[in-house]
Amino acid sequence: MLAKLEGAGKKYKSGDQTIVALQATDLELNEGELLLIIGPSGSGKTTLLSLIGCVIYPSFGTVKVNDREINGLSQKVLAELRLNTVGFVFQQFNLLAPLTAEENIAVPLKLQGKSRQEIREKVENALELVGMTDRRKNLPKQLSGGQQQRVAIARALVTDPKIILCDEPTGSLDKESFSVVMEELKMLSQQGKSVAVVTHDPRLASYATRAVEVKNGAVSPRDLSSF
Repeated sequence: MLAKLEGAGKKYKSGDQTIVALQATDLELNEGELLLIIGPSGSGKTTLLSLIGCVIYPSFGTVKVNDREINGLSQKVLAELRLNTVGFVFQQFNLLAPLTAEENIAVPLKLQGKSRQEIREKVENALELVGMTDRRKNLPKQLSGGQQQRVAIARALVTDPKIILCDEPTGSLDKESFSVVMEELKMLSQQGKSVAVVTHDPRLASYATRAVEVKNGAVSPRDLSSF
């Protein structure tokens, strides 16, 4: 078990109103699985992903990531836990436009304070893993959507995180790029990572281990065969 929510949820104050973005949730993320998180827009999916990814604190309940309860951690320690344990992949890639593919991948390693030699070696390995070695010197604008997403996956993997969180990672991809990206994510889960994917795309069901559905802030198991 790499992450665990125990009665964890999130609420916000808006004037005199209290908005519950995520109701009390019990959920575990385990090694070697690919979990789909599905549900309509505004249902609480991104809030759930943000709690697992140590981006926000729970308003109630507890969240444990890599055997550490995040509730009482300082912002600095939480950021360190996030940097060293979680890799993020987004639909819009979030690559830095002035940087080449290899420079984008190197960013989290520089934040970790790694040596130049270690950065070079880890970036090389990450590029090989996603089949982008020949595009290492390209800027994001010189890459297709599928290639940009593969660079984003390499950046998420370069620190060897235990948890990989993906927010609509296939929404901008063509059919061929979709297959490549999902096969890579499935392979990572089979190698012992815990991969969680927020999606509306029913094609992902064949790659997943299990699924949960979020409706009106409530999380419940979902049968993959009905997705």
